[in-house]
Amino acid sequence: MSNEAQGRRRIVLVAGVTAATLGLLATAGCGAGGSGDSGGDVTIEFAQWWEPELPDGEFQALMDEFEKQNPGIKVELISGPYAATKEQLFAGAASGTMPDVVGLDGAWVSDFASQGVITDLTALMGDVGYDDSELASQIQVDGSTYMIPVVNFVYPMFTNDALLADAGVDAPPTNRTEFADAAAAVTDLGDNTSGWILPLSLETPNGIQNDVMSWAWASGGTMLADGGPDVTNDDVTSAVEYVQGMWDDGVIAPGSFTMKEQDKVEEFTNGRVGMMIDSLAHINLIREANPDLEFSISAVPAEDGYEGERGIPYASWGIGVAESSEHPEEAFKLVEFLMSQETNAELSSIAGAFPGNTKSTPDFVADDELFAEAFEIYQAGYPANEFTGLPVAEQLMRLFGEQLQVLLDGGQTVEEMLEKTQAAWEAEF
Repeated sequence: MSNEAQGRRRIVLVAGVTAATLGLLATAGCGAGGSGDSGGDVTIEFAQWWEPELPDGEFQALMDEFEKQNPGIKVELISGPYAATKEQLFAGAASGTMPDVVGLDGAWVSDFASQGVITDLTALMGDVGYDDSELASQIQVDGSTYMIPVVNFVYPMFTNDALLADAGVDAPPTNRTEFADAAAAVTDLGDNTSGWILPLSLETPNGIQNDVMSWAWASGGTMLADGGPDVTNDDVTSAVEYVQGMWDDGVIAPGSFTMKEQDKVEEFTNGRVGMMIDSLAHINLIREANPDLEFSISAVPAEDGYEGERGIPYASWGIGVAESSEHPEEAFKLVEFLMSQETNAELSSIAGAFPGNTKSTPDFVADDELFAEAFEIYQAGYPANEFTGLPVAEQLMRLFGEQLQVLLDGGQTVEEMLEKTQAAWEAEF
């Protein structure tokens, strides 16, 4: 299954962008482009957050296979959590010392492309004679590809089966009323349990994308009009009012304003939260950290009475090549390897994701009940992430998050919050 409909290729076109202002980060920059060792091999650095989210040793095994197939090229993995990788890459972009190959979030592409720190892959693919016909999707800026989605993850709802059962909830909620009731029932259990968890860190603001806007997309809503911002519409207003209601009811886990995605996953894994919206990439991580935790996945609840197709939040493990790389052709060989039919099928299988190669088929569809359920959720809806490819996408999330925090703190109304966000977004566009 591809990032859009099965067997169908997708190009995401990004409008001309304005570079985001980058603050100086304390994180040390990545090493400069690849180097050769004493034996004459070329060493390419590959920075990503993927390895920690996969079963131990699995990603390194793929790199070992790449090196076996490509004598003379060595891969040095630079692995860390998503937030740390993001900080490292932005610091490397500012200093001109990005690794040769970089894992990319679609929200970063406009910034990096506008700064000229990632390579025009359309030109590079032409230089090496690469056939892109099997790529499920490409992320483009001004007509040129800068990111290739390697695998794609849907973001369903995770539910702690034991907590819900203890609270008298016999099935995952399917609409907003059921979700609010379930969250209240779990919170009422006491013992520091919460019904729902909502990460709203402004440092890493992707909670706006995954955990807030997903409520609008789940009911077929949108935050855009004619390619521009439209956050004061009924879809977004309804979603924000719903989140505010959950906040006022006290069913959201404490610490939201500084919480990041990995904190959310940790709290759920430790059994302190009844429900969260999260990536399929974390299923294996949760199972490994707490094998006794029984949990289910289901579609993000829609508005009461909604019967249309549900938008399914998704995110990609994208890949790009640094403009500063001294070995772009060798770097692209790694991209080509990861996008090949066999390797892409294997990576999507161990990650629990949908492949970026249209001819690849993940094993989990038949082998794992949770992933099979995710596949059915995916087939029943449509992928929805309107931030992907937008100019300064992360800054848009941050601006939304700033105003949302003021709202939840009691400092303004929903109408005021969305009007201020609309104005701030229009300035960025």
